[in-house]
Amino acid sequence: MSRRHLLLAAGGLALAGCGRGQGEPQNDEPVDPNAPPVGSLAWAVAGNWRADGRPRDAWRHPVETLEFFEVAPDQTVVDMWPGAGYWTEILAPYLARGGGRLYCANFQVERPEPGQDLSNGANLATAQLVARFRERFEGNRRLYGEVAMTEFGPTSGPVAPAASADLVLFMSQLHNWMAAGIAEKAFEDAYAALKPGGTLGIEQHRAPVGSIQDPAAADGYVQEAFVKQLAAEAGFAFVAASEINANAADTRDHPFGVWTLPPERRSAPRGEAPNPSFDHSPYDAIGESDRMTLKFRKPTA
Repeated sequence: MSRRHLLLAAGGLALAGCGRGQGEPQNDEPVDPNAPPVGSLAWAVAGNWRADGRPRDAWRHPVETLEFFEVAPDQTVVDMWPGAGYWTEILAPYLARGGGRLYCANFQVERPEPGQDLSNGANLATAQLVARFRERFEGNRRLYGEVAMTEFGPTSGPVAPAASADLVLFMSQLHNWMAAGIAEKAFEDAYAALKPGGTLGIEQHRAPVGSIQDPAAADGYVQEAFVKQLAAEAGFAFVAASEINANAADTRDHPFGVWTLPPERRSAPRGEAPNPSFDHSPYDAIGESDRMTLKFRKPTA
C-alpha cells in the first residue's frame, strides 16, 4: 500500500467522527417558532437535521465564517474534501432553497487496473467513507437538493465545470493535501473551477508565525504566509483575513499534533490503539485548534 493511499484515507477517517448526522430527521421544519426564516443561512445552521454537527458550531462559527466568504443562496459553491459533511449539511439546504448549486469534491477512490486488487486497506476505507457520504446527502433530496458529487485527488479531473463556481472552500484540509503532495493541484483546480471574480475561502489550522514550515504538515498546522504564497502562485489575489476562528489558547505543541485536540482527541500515534490512560483534560480545556480564515479572489482579467 503506498504512502499516498494511507495519507488520503487517514485524512478522511480522521473526519469521519465529526458531524456524522446518522439518522437525521427527514424534514426541514424550523426547530421552534422563533427560528430564523426558512431558507436563510441562520436557518440552515439551526436546522434540526444538524443534531450531531451543532456542538462544533461554537468553534467553527459557521454563520460568521460563511458570511465572511460572502456566500449567497443562489451561488454555485464547491466544497473540496467535505469529510463527513459538517459544511454540507449547512450549504446543501441553504443553496437548495435559494436556487444555488453545491459541488462536493470528495476523496478520489482509485479504480483497479486489470489484475490489481484494491479491495482492502486504505482504498477500501476511503471508498466506504465516500459511499456513506453519498448515501446521506443523496438520500434526502427534499432537504439537501441535488448535490453534485465530484472527486479531488492526485489524478482527478475538474472539481466543477470550468469557470462555473462563485465560491470554492478549503475547510481545514490543506494539511492533508500537503501530506499527500497535492496542495498545488488543489489551488490549480479551485482556480479553474471559479468564475473570474470568484472567491476562494480557506479555513486552516494555523502554525506559529516564524516557525519552520514542514512541507508535509505532519502536525496539521500550516503557516499563514505559506498559504498566501500557494494561493499567489496559483494566480489568486489576497482579499482579507479574519480572526473568526482564532483560539489564543492553542499552544500547538501537542503530542499527536492538532488531532490531540477535540474533536478527534487522539491519545496515541496514528494507526495505534487509543491509550486509555492518556489525560485528555488539558487538551479539552484548549478546545478546537487556532485557525486562520482567509479570503482570496480569482482576478477578473
